[in-house]
Amino acid sequence: MQGGAGTSTNMNANEVIANIGLEHMGYMKGEYQYLHPNNDVNMSQSTNDVYPSAIKLALILSLEKLYVPFKNLIHSFQAKSDEFSEVLKMGRTQLQDAVPMTLGQEFGAFAHTLQNDLNKIKQIMPDALSGINLGGTAIGTGINTEVQYRINAVQALAKITGKSISSSPDLIETTSDMGDFVLLSGVLKRTATKLSKISNDLRLLSSGPRAGLGEIQLEPRQPGSSIMPGKVNPVIPEAMNLTYFQVVANDWAVTLAAEAGQLQLNAMEPLIAFKLFESIDLLGKAMRMLEQKCIRNIQAKSENCQYLVDNSIGIITVLNPYLGYETTTRIAKQANETGQSVLALIKAEKLLSDEVLSNVLSVKNMVQPMH
Repeated sequence: MQGGAGTSTNMNANEVIANIGLEHMGYMKGEYQYLHPNNDVNMSQSTNDVYPSAIKLALILSLEKLYVPFKNLIHSFQAKSDEFSEVLKMGRTQLQDAVPMTLGQEFGAFAHTLQNDLNKIKQIMPDALSGINLGGTAIGTGINTEVQYRINAVQALAKITGKSISSSPDLIETTSDMGDFVLLSGVLKRTATKLSKISNDLRLLSSGPRAGLGEIQLEPRQPGSSIMPGKVNPVIPEAMNLTYFQVVANDWAVTLAAEAGQLQLNAMEPLIAFKLFESIDLLGKAMRMLEQKCIRNIQAKSENCQYLVDNSIGIITVLNPYLGYETTTRIAKQANETGQSVLALIKAEKLLSDEVLSNVLSVKNMVQPMH
């Protein structure tokens, strides 16, 4: 934490660079008459253009490191989707039985929603962060620089880094506005929100193991209680939830800091940078943890999934086109009141033949539009 919009960091960097240069030139550290931190290293520069430019470049590089755990997590969810493609289960809305689906479809949706976020990060953020204010010096006017410095410096930086860095069209705006950082923070929050929601679903699906939903089994990672023998907690999804809370808190800090700037500069940039790097780091570690210590080894409890489908009231929805709304409503109510299964009641009243029932209740017909 530092005031001055990063001046402490920039001045320290200038001194380090100057002393490294002096050593290479054969002089002693501190002999600034030969190479001065301000007069030479900081020539044509200000904290106000160098610091945010460095932050943007570092964020681009940090996001690229995030891509690997992101891709691996998506791949693991897709692998489980393929593995569970024939495991029939009940879908739920408002925590109530809805209509059948496969466990593979559920995990496939997890993979798809994360792939959507990764695509958006790749499409939006490099471009949003690529426009820098290097050469703008104090407030974006370019005072104390040569006419060609801005162009030459940005071109050289792009060549050295291999990144598509460009000079912002309005350096005054870029020096004072933190909108690009707010956008990145919001994108990170969006991803963290999705990961937390998925983790909540995993906790629900694995709840029990006998008095809950019990549709999947998570690999046990540690004893779940000091007093209840054999209890195993979903600690990895819970840790993902905690990561989400921190990323949301960081986003709020970034938002407050971005709004707190005055006139031509935002003195709160150090906090913005700190929180963005922390969120990226946390998300990368949490994704790696979730993929390696949870998703890879999830097992489907197929028999329980099928049992819940067979005894669910919600299965009546599939039969609605064949029996009509009035009849299916009556059967559902009767099943709920008596505890009998929907299928048992339909067979008892001979409402549909076994052949029709077998066709309608096949996995293929229950989880996709009918042909």
